[in-house]
Amino acid sequence: MLSTLVYVLAGLASGTAAQSIITDDTFFYGQSPPVYPSPNGTGSGDWANSYTKARALVAKLTLEEKVNLTGGIVADSSCSGIIPPIERVGFGGLCVSDAGNGVRTTDFASSWAAGISVGASWNRDLASKRAVGMAKEFRAKGVHMALGPVVGPLGRITNSGRNWEGFSNDPYLCGVLAADTIKGVQSMGVSTSTKHFIGNEQETNRNPEGNVSSVSANIDDKTMHELYLWPFQDAVKAGTVNIMCSYNRVNNSYGCANSKNLNGLLKTELGFQGFVVSDWYAQHAGVATALAGLDMVMPYGSDFWGANLTQAVTNGSLAETRLDDMATRIIATWYKMGQDKDFPTIGVGMPYDLSESHQRIIAKSPDAKQILLQGAVESHVLVKNVNNALPLKSPKLISLFGYSAKSFDQYTPGSGGWNLGMQPLAPQDVLTDGDDNVIHTQIALNGTLITGGGSGANMPAYVSSPYEALSQRAYDDGTSLWWDFHDSNPAVDQATDACIVIGNAYASESWDRPGLHDDYTDALIQNVAANCSNTIVVFHNAGVRLVDQFIDHPNVTALIFAHLPGQDSGRALTSILYGDVNPSGKLPYSVPRNESDFGILKNQTYPDGIYSLFPQSDFSEGVYIDYRAFDAKNISPRYEFGFGLSYTTFGYSGLKVSKTKGVDTSSYPSKTILEGGQQDLWDIVATVSATVTNTGKIAGAEVAQLYVGIPNGPVKQLRGFEKPVLKPGQSATVNFSLTRRDLSTWDVTAQKWLLQKGGYKISVGASSRNLPLTGTLTI
Repeated sequence: MLSTLVYVLAGLASGTAAQSIITDDTFFYGQSPPVYPSPNGTGSGDWANSYTKARALVAKLTLEEKVNLTGGIVADSSCSGIIPPIERVGFGGLCVSDAGNGVRTTDFASSWAAGISVGASWNRDLASKRAVGMAKEFRAKGVHMALGPVVGPLGRITNSGRNWEGFSNDPYLCGVLAADTIKGVQSMGVSTSTKHFIGNEQETNRNPEGNVSSVSANIDDKTMHELYLWPFQDAVKAGTVNIMCSYNRVNNSYGCANSKNLNGLLKTELGFQGFVVSDWYAQHAGVATALAGLDMVMPYGSDFWGANLTQAVTNGSLAETRLDDMATRIIATWYKMGQDKDFPTIGVGMPYDLSESHQRIIAKSPDAKQILLQGAVESHVLVKNVNNALPLKSPKLISLFGYSAKSFDQYTPGSGGWNLGMQPLAPQDVLTDGDDNVIHTQIALNGTLITGGGSGANMPAYVSSPYEALSQRAYDDGTSLWWDFHDSNPAVDQATDACIVIGNAYASESWDRPGLHDDYTDALIQNVAANCSNTIVVFHNAGVRLVDQFIDHPNVTALIFAHLPGQDSGRALTSILYGDVNPSGKLPYSVPRNESDFGILKNQTYPDGIYSLFPQSDFSEGVYIDYRAFDAKNISPRYEFGFGLSYTTFGYSGLKVSKTKGVDTSSYPSKTILEGGQQDLWDIVATVSATVTNTGKIAGAEVAQLYVGIPNGPVKQLRGFEKPVLKPGQSATVNFSLTRRDLSTWDVTAQKWLLQKGGYKISVGASSRNLPLTGTLTI
C-alpha cells in the first residue's frame, strides 16, 4: 500500500489540475496504516533493572503525578524543557536542552565542531571523544538530556536548512557516527534524544501555518527502511534512550501522531524501550497522540495533555495502563542513566537571563582542548591542490580576503541571535519584501561561520578566526599580512606569495537555503584570482557549496571545504595551511557541477495545486539520493562522496573477502527482537580486509572505504570505513565486518530484511569513485 502512495499522489498532482483544492484532511485518511495498541516497554536487555525500579516508583504515583511526567512546564530556566520534580518519591525532575552539537543558551561552554564536520572527519574515535566532552558540559549544567544527535534530516533535499546538524546524507556513515555519539554521551550519564523521527527533510512548511498544514513526507516502505530508518535503527541498537518525533507529516499523518511509525516501526520492529518526546509544539492532538505512541510533550503539557490527559483517563478515553507505560518509560530512562544518584541540581547552570545575577557553573574543561582542536582540524576537506600550493612554504607576504576571515562584531547575551548561531549575519543578510516576507541571502557577511543557525547552534568560549590565527602566525614567522574583509574587488600586492579568500555558505533551522552558490562570493574569488597567481579558497559551509563558477580558473590553486569547525576554526585552518597537520577529511556528501544534477532533490516542496493546503513531498526517487543517484544516472560530480586530498599519497593492495564459517545465510532473520531489531540482523556474514600504504613523504591518515553492490539495488553502497594513521612507507591492514543487515534489502511483502542469493560486488578504495580493489562475495 505504502509503496504505491507516492505514485498515486504524483498522478493526482499531474493529472487533476481542474480538481478542487483539497480542504479536509479526511481525504488522506488511511494512507499511513494504523498500528495499535502502543506496545508496553518490556525492560528487555540491559533495561531490566531500570524497568523494575521504574515500575515500583510509578506504582506509588497518583494519577496527576503520572500525568505531570508527560509534559513540560513553564520555568525560570534556559533549559529547553523542564519536567517538574516529584519530591515525595525522590524524583528530582528533568532538564532537557539543546542540542546535538553542544549545550546552548548558557555561558562557560564550548562551540564544538558541528555534525557535518564530524561527518567530514570520518573518524569514529573523534566522534566518541567529542560526545564525551559535550556530555560533560551538559552534565555540569544540570542537563539530563541532550537534544541530539540529528539523523533526520538525513539530507535528501540539498538546500535543507538543517542538514549541517547531522553527519552525512549516507545512512551508513550517519548511523555509525550517531551510534558512537550516543554511546559517548550516555557514558557520562546524560541521555540522548535522537531526532527528528522521521522524514523531516525540509524546513519549508515543516509546521502548520494559517490554514496550510505541515508538509507530508510520502515515503514508501522499502525506502523508509533502507534509507531514512537506517540511522535511527543504529541509534536504537546503540542504546539511545529517547527519540524525538518530528514536525512534518509522514504519509499524511503527523510525525508525533503517526501510529505506524511510533508504535509499529520504532516500538515494535526496533524494540525501542525508551520514551518518545515531541519536537517543540509538534503535538496537534491529545488522546490520539498518546495512543499513537507519544510519551512526553514539549515544551508544555497543558495545551493538549495536562488536565485534559487526567480527564481522559478518568472518563475512559485513555486506559491508565497506557499512561503507566508512558511514565514507566520516562522513569526507567532516568534510572538507566544513573540520574537518581549524584546528579547536579536540575538546570543549575542554565539561568533564563545571563545578564542577571546567577550561579557561575564552568562547564568547559581543559581536558577537552585537544579534542575541540582535532574536531576543527578534521572538519576541513582539501579538494584541490595544484602544484602543491599547500602547505605554504615560508611565505613572506600573505593577502587575506573575504568576510568569513574575521570574527563577528558582537557576542554578548544582549546581542541579537547570540544563542542561535546568528552572530555572523549582517543586517543585509535577512531582509523583507513589500509583503513582509523574509528574504534570506546565502551568506553571512558579518564574520566567520563556526556553527549553523537555530536550536542546533552552540556557545563558543572564544572564537579563533582565520584572521586572528594567521596574524599570530605572521608574528611568529616574521611574515607580512594584508587584509580586506569587505571589498568585492580588493587590490592585490603583486609581491604576495599567496592570496587566501575565505567565504561561507550559511544555513539555519526554520528556513531552507535559497541556493547552493552566491554571485557575490564567486565574483570576489574571480576578482582576486585575476590578480593573484596563487589563490587559495576556503569555505565555511553549512552544506553543499557549488564551485564550478571559479574552480577551473588557472590561478585558483587550492580549495578547502572547512564546514563548521567550532571555536578553534582559525587555529585549525592555519595549522593545515602551514602543514603543521596533514588534512585527512573526506566529503560526507557529493559536490556536483550544476544545480540541475540534483534534479528534484535540490529544492524543497511548496504547497501547490489541489494540495495548496496540504503540501505533499513525494519521495519518488526511492533510495537514489546523492552518490546513489549520480551513479544511477551516470552523472560525474565535481567532487564525489568520500573524496578528500592529503599532503601525502596512499596505495591500496591485498583485498581479501571471506565468508564467515558456519553463519546462517537463510533468506530472513529468525531470532527474537531486542533493541535495534531482530538479533541475527547483526550477525557477521562476511569480512573484508585490505592493505593501505603511505606511499608519500610525510605522515598522514587515510579513510579507507568499503562499498557493496547489493543485488537489485544501487550500484554501490557504503558499508564500512577505517582511518589508519600511517608514517611514510608504513602499511596497515584495514578490516571490515559485514552484517546480515549490511547485505540485505527490505522485502515489503515478507516485512523482513531479505538476504539474497548471488554475487555481491566488493570495492575498497579512497572514495566512492576511486575504488582500485574489487572482488566478489557469493551468498
